[in-house]
Amino acid sequence: MNRAGALRWLGRALLLLLIVLASIQAWYLACIVYWRWHNPAHTAFMRHAQERLATRHSVARLDQQWVAYGRISGNLKRAVVAAEDARFLEHDGVDWEAMEKAYQDNRRRGRAAHGGSTISQQVAKNLFLSAQRTYLRKAQELLITWMVEASWNKRRILEVYLNVAEWGDGVFGAQAAAMHYFGVDAASLSPEQAARMAAMLPAPRLFDHHRDAPFLLQRTDSILHNLSAAQIP
Repeated sequence: MNRAGALRWLGRALLLLLIVLASIQAWYLACIVYWRWHNPAHTAFMRHAQERLATRHSVARLDQQWVAYGRISGNLKRAVVAAEDARFLEHDGVDWEAMEKAYQDNRRRGRAAHGGSTISQQVAKNLFLSAQRTYLRKAQELLITWMVEASWNKRRILEVYLNVAEWGDGVFGAQAAAMHYFGVDAASLSPEQAARMAAMLPAPRLFDHHRDAPFLLQRTDSILHNLSAAQIP
């Protein structure tokens, strides 16, 4: 193949790649727009969890029940914002200061250990992506986050997050988690219970099996201290 032929082949390959990438982004956007009015039944994280549980038990099922925003305790909403994204109402989906801090931490560690993710970014990740920590996945997460922020208001973003977040081994969403840990509905969570649930979010499967871990107790106290200052939609 001569030089001109090679350049034509390369140009066609690049064009095909761009079409594929654009089609993927269009599919993400179509799902996001649809979910503005309809609740997502399953997420990428739920599918990964189902596959993981199926390796241990062929009939294992996830525990998840959708509840409307108004049926979730204000204590839990404030606790999650205080724990995960204190500037939730202020940013456009990305907290650049938190991302810069995470980037510097990762450079010191020599690996992508922290992402500085906002609640909006976690929604993007939970709906479509995996828990894999790479910069390529982070770039895709940012694109989806901007689609989410452009399509939904903050109330909808928080509602979806509270209903799809992983809260234990096969436990997803505020209602299932409230029943799993405290035997109450999500609407009835006390400040202490809400703070405990929010404290589990960085490693819910771990804390599901180690509910008296010192870190969990310390983080719960810290969230309780900041609970009244958290702003929610």
